[in-house]
Amino acid sequence: MAVFIFIAIVVVLLLVLFLSIYPVFGGKPGEQTLARMKKSPHYSNGKFENVLPSAMSMSLRENLGLLMEFARGNKLASPEKEIAVMPLHPQSFKDKLAGQAKVTWFGHSALLLELDGKKLLLDPMLGRAPSPIPWIGGKRFSGSLPIEIEELPAIDAVLLSHDHYDHLDYGSIKRLKDKVGRFFVPLGVAAHLERWGVAPDRIEEFHWWEETVWEGIHMACTPARHFSGRGLTGRNGTLWCSWVLHGREARIFFSGDSGYGPHFRQIGEQYGPFDLTLMECGQYDTRWAAIHMMPEESVQAHLDVKGDVMIPIHWGAFRLAMHDWRDPAERALKKARELRAKLATPRIGEPVPIGTGTYPSDEWWRS
Repeated sequence: MAVFIFIAIVVVLLLVLFLSIYPVFGGKPGEQTLARMKKSPHYSNGKFENVLPSAMSMSLRENLGLLMEFARGNKLASPEKEIAVMPLHPQSFKDKLAGQAKVTWFGHSALLLELDGKKLLLDPMLGRAPSPIPWIGGKRFSGSLPIEIEELPAIDAVLLSHDHYDHLDYGSIKRLKDKVGRFFVPLGVAAHLERWGVAPDRIEEFHWWEETVWEGIHMACTPARHFSGRGLTGRNGTLWCSWVLHGREARIFFSGDSGYGPHFRQIGEQYGPFDLTLMECGQYDTRWAAIHMMPEESVQAHLDVKGDVMIPIHWGAFRLAMHDWRDPAERALKKARELRAKLATPRIGEPVPIGTGTYPSDEWWRS
C-alpha cells in the first residue's frame, strides 16, 4: 500500500513540475494586470464571467458519451484528402492589390488583414495541431499553409481574441514575435506572450469596450460569449473578446469565439455598420451552444452587427467537434440565402478585397 501511495505522490509531483516548467502553458498575470482585473464588473473570485449565464458543464454520463463519440470518430468530420490551398507568395504583397484593404484566410480563425497600409494577423494559430503537445492531436486539414511564417513580410500588429490553443499557439508566436511590431490582447493574455519572449512594451491589454487609436486605425475590444484557459488550472483566468477595426479604407468586425447573444446587436449599434465581418462558424454542438454559435446564428450575428459581407471562420482546418467538416459552410450558406445576407467563401490563401462589391462565392468544399 505504501508503495502505491509513494508512486501516486511522485506522479502528482511530476505533473505539477511539468505544468510549471512547460512554456506552452504560458504565464500568470502580474500585479498591475491583476489590479485591472479586480476592477472589472465581470471578474469574481479570480475568474472572468460572461454577461449571460453560459454553462458548459456536462454530466459524467454526457462527458463519457462525448469521449466515446470522439473515439469512434466520424468519417465525415475530416476531409477525405488534404484541402488544397492557394499559395501566397512574398511577391503578392507587392502586386496590384497592394495598398488596398483585403483579408486572407489561413484556415480556422487565423487571418492576415491588410488595412490602411498595415499588415495585421488575427489569431495566428499557424501550427500543426491545436494542442499543448503538437505531435498529439489531429493534423491540419490542408497539410500546409499558404505561406510559411518565415516568408511573411514584417507584421505591424497581432490581435488575439483569447488564449485557447486553437487561437494562441506557442510555436507560432515564437516564430512570429521578432517580426511583429505590436500585440493587442484581452486582459491577462500578455503574461503568456511575455513568458515566450515578447517584450512587455510591445503588448497592450484591453477590457471589453476599451478603445485605442493605433496608426490611425480605431480599435475596440468588444465582448464575446466564451471562456479561456490553458493547462489543467486557471480556467477563465484571462479575458476573451471580439475586435472592432475602423480604418480609412474599411470597417472590420472579428468575432473571436462566441456563443450567440445580445452583445452582437450592441456592438452593431455602437460601432456598425461594417464592410466585412469575420464570424465564427464551426466546432459547434448543441451541448456547448452557449459558447459556440450554430452556423445559422453566425449569419444572424453578422446581421446584428450590421455587416455587409461575412466570411465564415473557425472551420476548414481542424476537427474539434463531431459535425461534418463541410456543414459550417453549407448551413451558413443556406441561412445567408434565406436572409439575403452576403457570404464570401474564399479558399484558404485566397486574398479577398474589402469594400469593392466583389467577393469569392465558389462552393469549393464540395469538390
